Amino acid sequence: MMSPSRHKTKLTGIWMALMSIFIMELLFYTWCRVQNVNYGYEITEANQDQRQLTTYQNNLKIELARLKSPDRIAKIARDQLGMMKPSTDRTIVLP
Repeated sequence: MMSPSRHKTKLTGIWMALMSIFIMELLFYTWCRVQNVNYGYEITEANQDQRQLTTYQNNLKIELARLKSPDRIAKIARDQLGMMKPSTDRTIVLP
């Protein structure tokens, strides 16, 4: 049979092991929660970046359409390059 001091030491060892496991689980849970919050912040930031880039892309599409406008191209050809519509006698119709 065990002596009372030895029994108390064994009980204390078991108690310390259980408390160590509990503290490790608590630390692991806290770490998981912190990671979860950090990932939430990263997702929010990525969504904001995506919205900004989508807006920028739409603005670029609008600018491209404006630059490709036939009216704009005709004005540049007429004003800057000195081009004009050909007269009917200079037009060649291909069969």
